[in-house]
Amino acid sequence: MPEKDNKKQIPLRVSKTLYDELARWAEDDFRSINGQIEYLLTEAVKRRRRGALGDSSPETPADPPESDGE
Repeated sequence: MPEKDNKKQIPLRVSKTLYDELARWAEDDFRSINGQIEYLLTEAVKRRRRGALGDSSPETPADPPESDGE
């Protein structure tokens, strides 16, 4: 029997500016916006784990997304 998809659904509110940027990035990477967000979160968790393991590879911090006051 195939394993059921165990993905959780969560509501996510982002600014229009951030959404538009994610949409362009997703299109460049041939992903849906949802797929792009999931990919970015997965990569962030991987980096955090490596940091917790004492990996000393240098990383440039990303610029924080612009806020529209929300």
